[in-house]
Amino acid sequence: MKLLLLLFGALKFGKLLPAVATMLLSIGVYAAMFGWQYAVGFVALLLIHEMGHYVAARHRGLDVGLPTFIPFVGAWVELKDLPHDAETEAYVGMAGPLVGSAGALACFYLARDQGSSLLLALAYSGFFLNLFNLIPLAPFDGGRITAAISPRLWLLGAPLLVALFFYSPSPLLILMAVLALPNVVKAWRGLRTPEEQTYYTVRAETRVSYAAVYLGLAAFLAIMCEQLHAELPHGR
Repeated sequence: MKLLLLLFGALKFGKLLPAVATMLLSIGVYAAMFGWQYAVGFVALLLIHEMGHYVAARHRGLDVGLPTFIPFVGAWVELKDLPHDAETEAYVGMAGPLVGSAGALACFYLARDQGSSLLLALAYSGFFLNLFNLIPLAPFDGGRITAAISPRLWLLGAPLLVALFFYSPSPLLILMAVLALPNVVKAWRGLRTPEEQTYYTVRAETRVSYAAVYLGLAAFLAIMCEQLHAELPHGR
């Protein structure tokens, strides 16, 4: 019995090991550049965001792995079971920015209460991270959410990504553009196969609900980013 318990414990630790190891790696890299307090807080905000996806996926009965972290790329959870329809994909996609924004909002209120510039910087990072993820183009969360509204919205995400690259050139944005290209092509040509049409069939009231939450969250995050950008030292 003791041996079985030890083996079970080792199995559980084995599943946790990649998540913990990559999380500690990210903390170490960010700490070398920004200090360990900011690094821990920032990675914690990434974890909160990804756990939103994790819990939502489990709630819909999908097999999902724990988060994996890569410095300067972010983090993701691996969906071992793919969603069966666009609404489920949107549900899992929306959970990350919603829960992540709640984590950033908690930092914001704590910063106000304690007068902490560190927490204020973390709040700004959290708001911006979740706003960035709402770009309406897969593989961003916004692309997964807008798929339930209309895949045609991916055509709006492409120029946004290009504009963002010219505003702040980054190899990561080039990678995202390459990953997004198949979905841009799909949005341009329309849903041709019966499988695609079935996958993206969503009730009108569901489309409206996701559109309202998506636009409301994007507006809130944009306002908070603008406000905090003006308050932080680099905004002066």
